[in-house]
Amino acid sequence: MYQAKQERYQEMQFCHSGRSGLRLPRLSLGLWHNFGDISSYENMKKLLFTAFDNGITHFDLANNYGPEPGSAEKNFGKILREEMGAYRDEMLISTKAGYDMWEGPYGVGGSRKYLLASLDQSLMRMGLEYVDIFYHHVPDDNTPLEETMGALAQAVRSGKALYVGLSNYDGPRMKRAAAILREMHCPFIINQNSYNIFNRTIEQNGLKEAAKEEGKGIISFSPLAQGLLTDRYLNGIPADSRVMTDSRFLKKAQLTDERLGRIRSLNEIARKRGESLSQMALKWILRDGVVTSVLIGASRSEQILDNLKVLEGAGFSEEELERIDAVSL
Repeated sequence: MYQAKQERYQEMQFCHSGRSGLRLPRLSLGLWHNFGDISSYENMKKLLFTAFDNGITHFDLANNYGPEPGSAEKNFGKILREEMGAYRDEMLISTKAGYDMWEGPYGVGGSRKYLLASLDQSLMRMGLEYVDIFYHHVPDDNTPLEETMGALAQAVRSGKALYVGLSNYDGPRMKRAAAILREMHCPFIINQNSYNIFNRTIEQNGLKEAAKEEGKGIISFSPLAQGLLTDRYLNGIPADSRVMTDSRFLKKAQLTDERLGRIRSLNEIARKRGESLSQMALKWILRDGVVTSVLIGASRSEQILDNLKVLEGAGFSEEELERIDAVSL
């Protein structure tokens, strides 16, 4: 059975999620696309062990992560049961429901029926009594916000979740949801949204400022823009890249000559800082203290170790931030 490194907490930085008492590691591991049934089980174990050995205590899942949907939770639960169960209380485990999960009218959306049934299924797949954070994965215009928030509150009251979060909400809707959850005395502490140098949506739709005002955390997904903010495409499109092999990710049309030129310019800024492009991109997200944690994905343990270097080195000068904006916006 796996034995975690004793010095696993020496380097990791932890930050409170908004004004809550819960602290998240500055880097969290997302189990989206490398923990399904088409992936190597031994590699899944290596990824989890490497992350935990280096202080990454937060593992983020969703009901539909795979492929097939549910398989990421199933595989994570097996590893937890067989290898890492002794460390459950040192982990933050989150899952979500909102997107299509099963056939019929009750397998998608924000209804009480769907959310609570999905949470029960997730707990069964992972072999858990509770998750630390349960998210509504995406807003549902066809369900009253009060019903959705009531389901999240019920998940906490039942002991099946300790905290709740919202994903892909904009600022105004998040503030309405926060008011409802506050009346229900439900510990809503975090927002999960896409955020990176190329995607500034949460700055434009009010979410980032609203989270700061409400005292809620933010955890960013797709921090490297599906691999664009790495050295992967500096010299064109590799034959084995996601663009060529997996339609869930980048589309070839996104890699225009203009976009590739911007990537090379950002890489030059990173080089002058003594960092890789991916390290600079992750550090940029954490630059102002509003974002609590960054969700990284990895297919190799070495990628996790490389990303951990973001915790080292200097912050950004105003000139560097202006140059990044000039290149990316």
